[in-house]
This record gives sequence, C-alpha cells and structure tokens, in this order.
Amino acid sequence: MTLRNDPPGGPPEESLTNRLSNFSRSLPFSPAVILVPVISLLVLILLVITLSDTPAKTLYFFFIGPFRNLFSFGNMLNAAVPLVFGALGITVAMKAGNLNLGGEGQIYLGAFVTTAAALSFQPLGAMGGVFAASLSVLASGAMAAFSGFCKSRWKTSELITTFLLSAAIIPVINYLVTGPFLDPETSLQSTKKIAENMRLPLLLKPSGLNASAVFACAATIITHYFLAKTRRGYELRITGANELFARYGGINTKFVNVLSMAISGGLCGLAGSLAVLGTHYATVREFSAGLGWNALAVALIAGFYIPAVIPAALFFAWISAGARIAMQNTGLTHEVASVVQAIIFFLSTSLVIRNIFSRKGNK
Repeated sequence: MTLRNDPPGGPPEESLTNRLSNFSRSLPFSPAVILVPVISLLVLILLVITLSDTPAKTLYFFFIGPFRNLFSFGNMLNAAVPLVFGALGITVAMKAGNLNLGGEGQIYLGAFVTTAAALSFQPLGAMGGVFAASLSVLASGAMAAFSGFCKSRWKTSELITTFLLSAAIIPVINYLVTGPFLDPETSLQSTKKIAENMRLPLLLKPSGLNASAVFACAATIITHYFLAKTRRGYELRITGANELFARYGGINTKFVNVLSMAISGGLCGLAGSLAVLGTHYATVREFSAGLGWNALAVALIAGFYIPAVIPAALFFAWISAGARIAMQNTGLTHEVASVVQAIIFFLSTSLVIRNIFSRKGNK
C-alpha cells in the first residue's frame, strides 16, 4: 500500500521541523553534539584574535571574567535559569514533532501575568506568588496550545502560528507595561514592583542568583521523568518519531500535539514568571527580547536531550557573560556572542557533523 506519492522531481526536501526532530533522536552524547560547542569556541578565539587589539587581555576577560568574583559568577548562573526553562519547553515540543518559535512572547506573557496577578494577590504573601506563577503557566500554555490546536485541526504550521502569536502579543504587553501598569515612580519602562514577601530568596549575594535555579533543576528532572517514564511521555515521543505509526497504534496524535505545545508554552511562561519573582520583581519592557532564540540555541547545543539542557544553558550563559565582561574591559563588541550563536544554529541544523560520525559508526 502506498502511503505517499512523491512529486516527479523526487521526495520533497526535508522540513526544518523534521530535520531537527531527527537530530533530537540522535545519540545524546555523540561526538557530534560535543563538537558543536567546541567548534564554536575555536571560532570565537579566532574572532577575538582577529578583531581585538589586545587578544590576550580580551580572551582572559572572555573566559575567566565570569568566574572572577561571586557577583559575576552568580549573575552568570542566574542568566542560565530562563534558558533552561525555555530549552526544556522547546525540547518537549520537538519530541512530539513540533517546533515552538514563540518562546519570546510566551516568556513575556508569563512575566506580565505574574506581575499583574502578584499585584492583585499582594495580601496573600508567598501563596499569592504561587497563584501568580500558576496563572502565568496557564496563560502561556494556552497561547502555545492554540498553535497545537490549529496544527491538529487545520494542518497549520506551528512554526508560523507560534511566531506570529509571539509577534502579536509583544506590542500588546508593551502597551500595558508602559501604559496602564506603568510605575510612575521609576525612570524605567516597567510595572510596579511586587511585594517583598512574594520575592524568591537570594542564594549567592551580592549576585542576583535566587531560588529559581533550584526550580530549574527540579523542572529538568521532572521533564526527563515525564518523557522517559510516563505513558503520556511515551505517546509524545512516538508521535514525534512517526505520527502515522502512532495513529495506527491507537494514540490520539491530535491531543498529543496540543498537549506538547501546552507544556512547551507553560515552561516558557514559568521562565518569565520566575524572572519576575526572583530577578526583576516587575515586568520590564521587552526584557525577554532574544530569550526565545537563545533558548532554541541551548536546545540545539543539548541535542534536544533533557539531561544536557543545564550544561548547555550554562555554556551559553558563560559565552554571553564573557562577551559582556570583555566588552566592558576591552574594545570587543558584544556581537561576537551573536556570531557564535549563529554558528551553533548552522552546525546543529545542517547536521553535517552528526552525519559524518553516523557514517563512521556504521562502518
């Protein structure tokens, strides 16, 4: 029985989602996955040597700068927390064969919902913060689940819908932050700050590292257990591996698509919520700019393998913090970190390195 008729020119070109989904099923600790950050660092060193007038000093601040004191080290760890949640969300969606490109808007929405709810639930104290975080997960999860519903109901590409929804929600939240919710007592474009009894405790003063780092570790363990040990996680993985086989096996693939996107959006919303509760204590206008793409880069570095998400997030946070510190102390521009990110995207999505090692392993 023929399941698909290819066009006269041959089979269609593999889509980005399918290509990344295939990558997510590669061996978790293959040399291909390890070589992506190694090659990126080598390119980074070459760029510094080429562009900097004082390459030795620049490399020192780039690689050692984030570890010089507790302030820099703690802030680097804190910067990795939203990347962990975002990468977990992207990975869950990818395991089901979906690609969530709306992480930036979902993080921003989660942050704003948390702020608005926390300001309303202020008399409840810490319990109000829990309610606020729960509402942010529901809001961002619903936003991403709508894209999963559109894909299941009308075969709409989730790449397009998640991206467009994110692009649409950001200016709406910008209006709310700089309009009805603007704090007139600050020079920043941000909402009022939440009450102190709702804020997460700091772990490494004087840095901004807070208890959200513990939640990031817990979320990684729970997500890995969900995907590897539960029935729903199995259905999600089977759907991502072969949706037609999953349907023949009795799995409701439409529900799985919606569920995976809801979990993905919920994790992104939790990233924004914890950024408010632990770091900013308010919604700062467009603080989430670039976070969605950075989380995707982290997921690519990790090879869409859950236990590797935390090391990948720390690596990315290290690169970003090193670039910022080097920029402050030398003439290096922060765009060098963006170049490294672009290299990570290229190496991961092209799959050239992984295919080379796959051929070697088959010999």
